[in-house]
Amino acid sequence: MTSSPATSGDGAKPKASRRSAARLAAVQALYQIDLNESDVQSVVNEFVDHRLGASIEDMTFLAADPAMFTDIVLGTVARRDEIRDLLGQCLDKDRVLQRLETVMQSLLQAAVYEMLARIDVPVRVVIHEYVEIAHAFFSEGEPGFANGVLDRAARKIRPDELRENSHGGSA
Repeated sequence: MTSSPATSGDGAKPKASRRSAARLAAVQALYQIDLNESDVQSVVNEFVDHRLGASIEDMTFLAADPAMFTDIVLGTVARRDEIRDLLGQCLDKDRVLQRLETVMQSLLQAAVYEMLARIDVPVRVVIHEYVEIAHAFFSEGEPGFANGVLDRAARKIRPDELRENSHGGSA
């Protein structure tokens, strides 16, 4: 994994920024859980207690919505089999989820969890947010790859929402 994206924060981030930071932190936590086979609740507690909005060494992590972060991480892990099955249907025939980089797996799984469980968030917002996270970790074609997979997943999970937006509605 590349170095963790961080920024200097002023502590008074707008709600959208706190939600974006929660998504980024969730991807990082899921990565840590998968890579180290870490205990899920311990990782969530570590992030909430020590990382979200904290300064560690020379980096200041974005202030994040801890409730949203926790929901994404715990929900993704709880529904992992369902999410992985769905993602398997959205990948090209020559791709296997478990062969993707761990960061990409974590990113795609968190996004699909949000599409399934967070119906309060428009699917286009979910796709946009996670493609932006892909840009934070990858520089080549991976953000476009993530966009394509998430678009296919969205069409399976929330087809009516995408149909409504395809007739001149704004994303």
